[in-house]
Amino acid sequence: MSFTTNAKFSCPYCMVINNIEIDEENDLNQQQIVDCQICCSPIEVFVTAGVNDQFNIIATTDSE
Repeated sequence: MSFTTNAKFSCPYCMVINNIEIDEENDLNQQQIVDCQICCSPIEVFVTAGVNDQFNIIATTDSE
């Protein structure tokens, strides 16, 4: 049984869709730094609970 959920977000640098695994117990309302899977730039990711068991993912550049 998996405790993570796959989600997608767009890289703020190159606009390519990236995948992220979200652990609902530990990742919600937490800021993370992840590297883009294509351009390797650092992305600040903030995950919040959305509606209908979805997530809101706010992805910004490291300098914003």
